[in-house]
Amino acid sequence: MAANRLKQLLTGVLAGTERFSARSILRCTLLCVAIPVCSAAQTTQTSPDFGSVPAGTVSSEVLHLTLRDAISRALRYNLGQIESGENARIARGQRLRALSALLPQVSAGTSENVEKVSAATLGINIPQIPAVIGPFSFSTAQASASQTLFSYESIQHFRSAGSAEQAAQLAYNDTLDVITLIVGSAYLQVIQAGSRVSAEEAQVQNAQALYAQAVDQLQAGTSPKIDVTRSGVQLHTEQYNLSIARNNFAIAKLNLARAIGLPLGQAFDLTDQLPYADIDPLTLEHALSMAWKFRSDFRAAVSLLKSAQQQLSAARAERYPVLAANGNYGVQGPNFGRLSGEFTFQAGVSIPVFTGGRINGDITEAEAILRQRKAEAENLRGQIDYDVRTAFLNLQAAREQVTVARQNADLARENLSRSQERFAAGVTDSVEVVQAQQSLASANDQYISSLYSHNVAKLQLARALGVARTNYTQYL
Repeated sequence: MAANRLKQLLTGVLAGTERFSARSILRCTLLCVAIPVCSAAQTTQTSPDFGSVPAGTVSSEVLHLTLRDAISRALRYNLGQIESGENARIARGQRLRALSALLPQVSAGTSENVEKVSAATLGINIPQIPAVIGPFSFSTAQASASQTLFSYESIQHFRSAGSAEQAAQLAYNDTLDVITLIVGSAYLQVIQAGSRVSAEEAQVQNAQALYAQAVDQLQAGTSPKIDVTRSGVQLHTEQYNLSIARNNFAIAKLNLARAIGLPLGQAFDLTDQLPYADIDPLTLEHALSMAWKFRSDFRAAVSLLKSAQQQLSAARAERYPVLAANGNYGVQGPNFGRLSGEFTFQAGVSIPVFTGGRINGDITEAEAILRQRKAEAENLRGQIDYDVRTAFLNLQAAREQVTVARQNADLARENLSRSQERFAAGVTDSVEVVQAQQSLASANDQYISSLYSHNVAKLQLARALGVARTNYTQYL
């Protein structure tokens, strides 16, 4: 649809039916950008953070959704949160499994045995011994225990698993931060799309008033038919734009519902409009220090680096001796009424002498993983610095854009009012009014976009600092 509209606009401009106004050029530019952006959005939304597990039953009443409600629901039902939480549970299970190698292993059992043995199968061929022995029975009850008294390899594996579990929990916290940014942006997107619908409805009303005025003047003989034609074209153009705005608004609501796990088909509206509110950001140096402290993804990368170091230490410790002991105690007899005790105990040291290169292979692999974790941590350090600096730049630019766009919208609104008065007085034709309407529509688009960009920039700053989930209300 966007490609077809772009073709129509370019054809109209070349044929002279579409005037070279800022509105026309802006439409062409937006449509050129919209085609690849739509494809990118479709690709991006395959991420688990954009999905959810729909929960609850559909209500016939309209759900009034606040930003806090949306984020709270996403933190429970978003697919990325669920998967990240289960990854943390998997890491905890791996730590418990590593811990079990350091703890005693105890088992107990009892049995009742009945046997019949052929002496020939045992190689016994003595006349005094019967060819078939039995049947006979005996009863057994036994408990056994084993304990690794010292294994530096197992100790380091346990420490590595503990660091990995901590990293998984921090990664879960970071996922919650990302989900807050995604849901907050989706909520803002719905507000932006709704504002565009309201702006386009106002444009349609202006176009309808201009068309009705042109028709009245044509009937009175004070205006040519070309004015009616121009105003009619402008009316249909604004109606077309209104249809697009309403469709985008509906899709934006679907995206939000998809991210927070609303019941399928649940009708809802937004209660928070989040008007323009400036904030006084921290200094760049303070913001960077906050990011190093609060960004869960960076802390997770540090924990993974520590885990890799401990894993390398465990691989090297495979060459160390292992001290272990095991024993069992039980009773055995012809039946449970006639039992006698028995026990065994063993203790020893195991020293690897030749492993066929297995230990060297484990060390080489652990060293490679450690270098990867170091590179990832340093890359993330640079990414956080980039995120914070970019958030500051975007926030400053958005603040300036809001100021300029607001002034431009006020001037465009005043210009339209003056043009309508001149047209009503017969001083000018409909061309001036149509151009004023287009200028106002463009100014409204810029103002709505600047408000959205400013709010998103504030939310991105909170994310860059690692406090989006806990302090998003202070930024929005």
